[in-house]
Amino acid sequence: MSILCRFAPSPNGRLHVGHAFSAMVNHDAARASGGRFLLRIEDVDTARSRPEFEAGIKEDLGWLGILPAEPPRRQSEHFPFYAQALERLEAEGLAYPAFESRADIARAVIAHEVTAPWPRDPDGAPVYPFARESLTEAERSRRRAAGEPFVLRLDMARAVERAGLLAWKEAQDTPLGPVEAQAADPAAWGDVVLSRKDTPASYHLAVVLDDAEQGITHVIRGLDLFFATAIHRLLQHLLGLPEPVYHHHRLILGADGRKLSKSAGAPSLAALRADGAMPSDIRRLVGLPTWSEA
Repeated sequence: MSILCRFAPSPNGRLHVGHAFSAMVNHDAARASGGRFLLRIEDVDTARSRPEFEAGIKEDLGWLGILPAEPPRRQSEHFPFYAQALERLEAEGLAYPAFESRADIARAVIAHEVTAPWPRDPDGAPVYPFARESLTEAERSRRRAAGEPFVLRLDMARAVERAGLLAWKEAQDTPLGPVEAQAADPAAWGDVVLSRKDTPASYHLAVVLDDAEQGITHVIRGLDLFFATAIHRLLQHLLGLPEPVYHHHRLILGADGRKLSKSAGAPSLAALRADGAMPSDIRRLVGLPTWSEA
C-alpha cells in the first residue's frame, strides 16, 4: 500500500536533529511504500513566522536529500478555508466566543486550588476553568459585537455528546506496522481554543483540515502529540473529515533527557553542517540506517 504523508514544521527557527528525525521517518515510510512525501509550512502564527526560516527548512531538507518535489502548502494562504470550518462549528452550537484573558484564567485556577487541585490536560496545563453557561448567548453576542477581544472555544461537552465514543487508528512499531484502535479521550482537554485574533486557526483545527485537504493517509509525528490526537479525531468526526492512520514515533532527547527544542537552544542542522557533518552522520545520530544500509 502506497501512502501519502507530510512533514509540517513551523518557520520560526532553524531545524534541529529532532526535526530531521521526523522528516526522515516520514520520507522513508513514503519511499518504502512507493508513496509520496509532502512538505507543509505551518505558519498560521504569522507573528513568529519568517521567510528566511522557511528558506532554511528547504535548504536543510535538500541537504538531507529528502526535499519533496511538490511545492509546500502554506497555512497562511488558507485562512478563509479555516474560517469556514469555524463558522460551521459555531452554527451547530459547538463553538463559542470566550472573553477571559490568560490572567483571568490563571486567577480562577488559583482560586479553585484553594480547596482542591484543579484538573490538568494531558500536556499539564490547567483545563479551562469557566463554563459556557457563565454568560448568556445574548451577552456573548453583545460583547463580540462591541469589539471585545475573544477566542473561539470548542464546547467539549456538546461535542463529545454528539460524537460518542471515539478511537483512532495507530500504526504499531513503525509507520507501516499493524494498525490497532486507540481509545480517544478528548474530554481530558476541556474547552480547547480553536482560534484567536492573532492566530485565525489553532494548531488542532488547522492540522485536521490541512491533512484532509491534502489527502494525507498517514500522519507520522512525535510521541509528544499522542494524546492531542483525541482532539483531532473529535474534530474529524464533527467536520465529516476522513480519518488517517497515525504513527507517533519516539522523540530525540537532549543530554538533559528532555525533547530537543528551538527555544532550549538545540543545535541546528545548519550549525552541524557547518561543523562538517554529513547527512549520513545525522541518520546514524538518530538511529536510522543510511540508504545504503537499508
